[in-house]
Amino acid sequence: MKLIISSISGQPIYQQIEQQIRDAVLSGELVAGQALPSLRSLAKELRISVLTVTRAYNELAQEGLLENIQGKGTFVMSQGSERMHEQLLEQVRTNLDRAVNAAMQADVGMDALHDMLDQAAGANPTATG
Repeated sequence: MKLIISSISGQPIYQQIEQQIRDAVLSGELVAGQALPSLRSLAKELRISVLTVTRAYNELAQEGLLENIQGKGTFVMSQGSERMHEQLLEQVRTNLDRAVNAAMQADVGMDALHDMLDQAAGANPTATG
């Protein structure tokens, strides 16, 4: 995972780090149990304060996405975490809302949209019914 920090975005750096890590966890790029870079190494790599990285990691730990283990590091929580589950459900709802809106704009009926969803699920070997 490569984090990209923008000093001109207007968004605080710790929030940029949070969002990129959150997106990587929810997309599956970072998997349960995977270690994140140490506070010092990430701060050095991004050329920012260790306190900034600490704040981002702590915020994500409070959300239930990361776990800080004293003396070992910071790790991605398992997807069994209730907070992670809520985040994933929210992502599904948002994406479904977008799909329904796009289908309505394209004059695609609900039956056709259901067929597309079934096809997408069939093309994804990890999808379950």
